[in-house]
Amino acid sequence: MNSPTTSPAAHSAPPELTHPCARCGAPVPLNVGLCERCNPLGLKDSASSQVHGTVFVAIGVGFLVLALAARWAVAGIGPFSAQVLGVRSDNGTLMISLRVTNQGSSAGPTTCRVTDPATQGSGKPVFFLTPRIEPNATIEIDQPLPGFEATVRPLAVDCSAP
Repeated sequence: MNSPTTSPAAHSAPPELTHPCARCGAPVPLNVGLCERCNPLGLKDSASSQVHGTVFVAIGVGFLVLALAARWAVAGIGPFSAQVLGVRSDNGTLMISLRVTNQGSSAGPTTCRVTDPATQGSGKPVFFLTPRIEPNATIEIDQPLPGFEATVRPLAVDCSAP
């Protein structure tokens, strides 16, 4: 009787799944972070929750630092007061003349919002950025208002810190 023959490949274990060592790139098992050469004492690896937690804290601290830097950068700018000096039509474009005062202790620009009170909130406002205004200084500017028809009428303006 012939005995069945089996090939050696049929009884071999499946290859072990690996990934590169975190330092040198040598193949290591999935549950190990560093190879024998990079971790000769066999010290325990950091848990993934420790690594992810550290990254999460670093991102949170980064956002906090950016928020504080932004707050420091705009501290003392404004408040601003604005007064409409006049409205005129210039070659089919509505122009507004404003007097804007920086009542704060730091120099900076302001964003002004011009609206038509007759539209009672249904019209689109026009926003623009003024030049830099020194503390306790006043500037007068002429600003075109694209999007407004060129009919001269009373307009409302509100300027605030950026």
